[in-house]
Amino acid sequence: MHILVKGAGVAGLTVAWQLYRHGLRVSVTEHADKVGAGASGFAGGMLAPWCERESAEEPVLALGRLAADWWEAALPGHVHRRGTLVVAAGRDAGELNRFSRRTGGWEWLDEQAIAALEPDLAGRFRSALFFRHEAHLDPRQALSGLASGLEEARMRLTFGVTHNADVAHYDRVIDCTGAAQIGQLPGLRGVRGEMLCVETREITLSRPVRLLHPRHPIYIVPRERHRFMIGATMIESDDTGPITARSLMELLNAAYTLNPVFGEARVTETGAGVRPAYPDNLPRVTQEGRTFHVNGLYRHGFLLAPAMAGEVTRLLLEEGKKSVRRAS
Repeated sequence: MHILVKGAGVAGLTVAWQLYRHGLRVSVTEHADKVGAGASGFAGGMLAPWCERESAEEPVLALGRLAADWWEAALPGHVHRRGTLVVAAGRDAGELNRFSRRTGGWEWLDEQAIAALEPDLAGRFRSALFFRHEAHLDPRQALSGLASGLEEARMRLTFGVTHNADVAHYDRVIDCTGAAQIGQLPGLRGVRGEMLCVETREITLSRPVRLLHPRHPIYIVPRERHRFMIGATMIESDDTGPITARSLMELLNAAYTLNPVFGEARVTETGAGVRPAYPDNLPRVTQEGRTFHVNGLYRHGFLLAPAMAGEVTRLLLEEGKKSVRRAS
């Protein structure tokens, strides 16, 4: 069976990798000139199912709790299992209690324990929630790693290809084109997310830190070479334009609240991506003839893509078994 996967974002490459691991022949096409050119390239890369439960339904936890294991198996060494730290400024301390009531898998830390975990946050917060079993990865490195692995396995990846290209000679098509399907798949909408990256040698963080705020909570994720990704807004819009001044100020102000040294950091990148979402903010695998659609990953791309890849692979393998039984 020869499968065409449309889209080389996190959904498409994860699906392609899962299909390849089950012995299926896979080709991937992407309309952009590189992997992760859409929202996937602006993601935080947090594998944080317990934290996400604060604003998401139970399936996000159920589907996402094995994501770190999947990524580690696919890309050994890419997953950092250092947990997630959740803090709040003094005036917003009540947000920590609210967060704890809506989540699980955490432990309370006092000021001394925070300093032991993240020395550069010593004295800045009196209490925190620590989600020990969560993890993170660098999204762009992960996407490049999957693409390289597929190419090494002689699976074809083609860039700059229109999504309307001829598909007649493929047995099945898996459409993972994300926001490109807004207006095509019923109920799919766009949620704009904005982020920025800064660089500074004045602070070190070992894990993602979430700063709670009633109006604009943010997260800061450490990257290599003294860089940090700061995100992210959630705006009900499919606007793909540059980050707005308001969002930039809010993200920077929140980072400054975490530690004032971020005020002297160099801004190295800003970006915005449109994350496709269904009304319930949960992803779906749907079928239309010979085409399966994997879409609606919302803000949980790297967390839920492995589960969606497993689901579409299961459906394809079941189809194959039924075809064999009918032929016999």
